[in-house]
Parts: sequence; structure tokens; C-alpha cells
Amino acid sequence: MDPAPLDRAAAGCGTLTGIARRLVSRAPMEVLSESGISPEQGVFGDYRGRAKPNGRVARRQVSILRQEDWAAAEAELGITLPWTMRRANLLIAGLDLPRAAGTIIAIGDVRLRVTVECDPCRRMDEQHAGLWPALVPDWRGGYLTTVIAGGHARLGDQVRIET
Repeated sequence: MDPAPLDRAAAGCGTLTGIARRLVSRAPMEVLSESGISPEQGVFGDYRGRAKPNGRVARRQVSILRQEDWAAAEAELGITLPWTMRRANLLIAGLDLPRAAGTIIAIGDVRLRVTVECDPCRRMDEQHAGLWPALVPDWRGGYLTTVIAGGHARLGDQVRIET
């Protein structure tokens, strides 16, 4: 077992283990090894992250899923599923995130502010029967964020909470 995730967890840090985007609604998720993330675009190329014509930024610019929450949903279902079925942009591991709006999550130069819990929709049951209820408890569906500082994110980057 790689000791790095354990060391990071002890230091209050996690690891970015997945990046994905989709170009349009209901499109398949495209898995990336790195991506730019900006206040104007969210994850580069993802249709959800773009600022609106009036300049307003959606409260769901970048979505984050904790690997541990996904594993809990899988355990409840008794099956292993690709994390991209959740349709989240970023997958992180080894870091407990506060279940609170306003939390700042740092990934390198990128700063994301949690706006709200990512409530799973019934579309999750289109992905796999029973997935929707398995994602409902304890913010398992993830976190919605806005980008407050842009930068570049790569798989393996350190993830931490800023106060």
C-alpha cells in the first residue's frame, strides 16, 4: 500500500484521484488526468461551469465527490461502479470535508467554495438501480462549489481545507 495517502490524511490533506467533465447535459463523462479550473469556466470544457451571460456564476460550477462516500454507496449496493456514474467533476480521497456551505477547498492554486450539498437526483437510478437512495445520506452525493481562484489541477494533487 502506498504510504502517501496515509501521510496526507494525518496532515489533514487528501489527494485528487479523479477529474471528469461533460461537454453537454447527459453526455458521457470524459475522464482527464489534468485540467484547468477557472471562475469563468469551472473545469475547462465542462458545460456546468461556465458563467452565465449576465455574469452570474452558478452555485454548482464544480462538483466534488469523496471517494470514501462513493465506496459507502457501493458497499450499500454490494457492487463496484465507476465513480463517473455520479457525474461529478472531481474525486478526492483521504480528506473529511465539513458538511457546510462556505468551506474553502484548496487544490494547488485552485480555491473552491462549497455552496451546498449535491443532492443526488433520481437520474442516478438510470445509472444503476438503487444508486439514488444509496447517495442520499450524509452528503454522499457530494459537494457543489464555485471557483474563487483558478489554476491547474492534476491527478495526485494535494487537497486541503482552508479556513
